[in-house]
Formats: sequence, structure tokens, C-alpha cells
Amino acid sequence: MGYIYKESKSRFLGGVFFSFLKMRYHSLLVLLLSIGIGYYYYYDDGYSNQSYSDEINSNRYPDVVANIVKRQFGVLSARFLPATTTTTTTTTTTTTTTTTTEATTKSTDEPSTLFPSTKAELNTDPATMLRRSILKSFLAVEKSEGAGARVRRSIGVPQLRNFSPFLMLDHFTIGPGAGFPDHPHRGQETITYLLSGSVDHEDFTGSQGTIHSGDLQFMTAGRGIVHAEMPGKPDPANPGAPNVGMQLWVDLPQELKYCEPRYRDLRAEEIPKVKCSDGKVEVKIISGESQGVESVKDLAYTPVWLLDITIAPGGRIAQPLPKGWNSFMYILSGSVHIHQTTTTEDEGTKVPEYHNVVFHREGEGVDLSVPESSRESARVILVAGKVLEQNVVQYGPFVVESEEAVYKAMRDYQSHTGGFERAKGWRSEIGKAMG
Repeated sequence: MGYIYKESKSRFLGGVFFSFLKMRYHSLLVLLLSIGIGYYYYYDDGYSNQSYSDEINSNRYPDVVANIVKRQFGVLSARFLPATTTTTTTTTTTTTTTTTTEATTKSTDEPSTLFPSTKAELNTDPATMLRRSILKSFLAVEKSEGAGARVRRSIGVPQLRNFSPFLMLDHFTIGPGAGFPDHPHRGQETITYLLSGSVDHEDFTGSQGTIHSGDLQFMTAGRGIVHAEMPGKPDPANPGAPNVGMQLWVDLPQELKYCEPRYRDLRAEEIPKVKCSDGKVEVKIISGESQGVESVKDLAYTPVWLLDITIAPGGRIAQPLPKGWNSFMYILSGSVHIHQTTTTEDEGTKVPEYHNVVFHREGEGVDLSVPESSRESARVILVAGKVLEQNVVQYGPFVVESEEAVYKAMRDYQSHTGGFERAKGWRSEIGKAMG
């Protein structure tokens, strides 16, 4: 036993070294915490026992520490990113702005204004609107995620980080038997837009429900929440059909980081729709404004516009956006042309489906079209958000303001304190199907 212990310990330390190389972007504090937790559970919970011999003997020790932390924290696979320290930056300049704000654990029930008065700042004249130009465009590659889900992630990846207020964007597909069982959040909001199927949700506050095709759920994690998101009942007409949707993670303003968690479901029938370009363009105004029509208010605390735009061949739309906000567009289907000038010679830059287009912050809006010669329509999700001038430190599902706050979030979750009191002994009913 002594020999085995020494050999295991040697392998463990070697694994820590290689883990350090792999996780070079981690803060030292969180890395040491992870190693400490991993080391404890490695010997205390029997990770070095024979039941894990396949992992031990397969020389995958660089992943051992991460696996232990994920298992003990109940965090789902790669959905929760490594620790990343960022500061608010513009996407068009090298200037970095950091605002230091003292952490507070006081909860607040007062929401910030969802949509500040932007009417005076919107240029709705297509002839004079200054077009935003493309900063970058890249394909969202499909990968396995969670428990059997498939995702195309296009924010929170090497191609796009530090993009306040946005933290992550997933285009997900959840088949039967897959899903996202019980997991925690702190310090952010999530916006889930279901494109087809149904998804059940349940959390430790007792909230539960189901969203269907065309519905949205706005969840504010605030000081802490543990919840599960699982496929709803299959459609009897198509029982094997997957559940497809978009999920966007948005940072919370510092003064609301530790507010009480809440939900707001937005049903498909509540979403205003407007048509333009002789009926060839339809806009679902989930949040924000288009063609003089405004969305439902009080959906989320962080100011965000979200528009679902379908453009038929021959259709074109010049969509104003609030000045100074960051913006991007995800192409759900088809190909869309982006016009960056007002000249007649500008035929637009063609961008195919499953690409994320990030726009420069300068400009008053975006100009989109689908040529008359195209064989199919294009459907895009256009999103803009107010830049939060604040420090951001993210460790997986915890989005806070400092490394010390990350340490506290992990400790609170493990000890069922500081907002996670109701997590003690709680287990979702919908997550039990995963075992």
C-alpha cells in the first residue's frame, strides 16, 4: 500500500504540473484552491482507488484535478469555463478601462432600468444611418456538452472573450436522455430562447416550469442559485425530435451582483412582431426596438437588445442600435449579406449559417439583406448590450468582481452559505432522471 500511495502521489504531483501548464490562464489563487480540493478528494474520497484505475493508468493525469473539482462541485463539463480575469475593453481600441467597486453581499430587489431612453440616440433613417462595420466573423463549431447535449459556442471561446456584457453564447441541441442536471450560478443572468421542442427548469427556490418553441426564460442568478435544465415531454407527433435553442449569459451590474435570484418567462405570443421591406423582412422584438415597435419591459436587469430577424430573398433592413453598445449577430440559417457603407456598389459581405459576426462599436446600426437571387431566406439573432465598465472574474458558473470573490463563491456553494443555503440536501426532480 505504501508503494502504491507513493506512486500515486508522484503521479498526482506530475499531473498538477501539467495541469498548471494547461491552465496557464487561471489565476494562481483559484488554481491553488483547485489543487487543494483535488488533493483532498483524491485521497479522501477514493479517487486513487481501483474504481478509477482506468483514468489513472491511461496517463490522463493532467485532467484529474479538473475532473475532481467538477465532480465535487456538480459543475457540468466544458459548459463552465476555466477561471478568466478580464476587464471591460472596447473592441475597437487598445484602451482598457477598469472600475474598482467594493464587493457587497447586500441583496436588492430594485431592478435597474432595462431599457434606458435611447430614442434620442437612435438614427432610424436608413439613408443617413452610419453602418457598423465587421470586426470579426467566425464559425461556431459544434461540440459535445453537458450530459449528452451538443452545442455551438461562439462567445466565451478564444475567438471572442472580454466582450462586455456578454459572457457566453450557446446554440444548443438537447436530445432525449440528455440535458443539464443540477448546477450552480452566481453573478450573472441567462437568457434561454427555445427554437423548437420544450425544456423544463427547476431550482432550489421551488420555481419550476416549462418553456416551449418560441418562448424565452430570463434567469437572474444574483447572489446564488442551483437549478436544472432538462428536455420537456417529447412531441407525440415527433417523439425523437431534439430540443434546440440559444442560451446567452450576460454579466450583472456590480450593484446587482448579489441581488435575490428571480425568473421571468416570456411566451411566444407576448413577443411583438413587425414586417418591413414589402413584407420580406420579419422582426421578432424580444427586447429592444425595431421599426418603431418596442418590446416587453422588465425582462432582465442588464440592458440588452435581442432581435430575431428573418429575411426573405430580396429583403433588406437597416436596424438601428443604441450608440456605444457592443453588438453581434448569430446566423441561425441561410446566408446574410452585411452592408458596411451606403454606396450602391456595396453588395454586402456574405456570411453563412452558424457564424457569429462581431461588429465594431462605432456606428448607428447594421444593414442586412438577402439577394433576390438567393434560394433561401436567412434567419439571424441580432444582439446588443450596454458595456459594463467593471472588473470581471469568471470561474465557470461564478461571475464576480475579484479573485477573492471567486474563492468566496466556491466556499459558499460548498458550505451552503451566502445565498446557497437552500442547496443543502436539495436535488431537482427533473435531474434525477440522469442518475
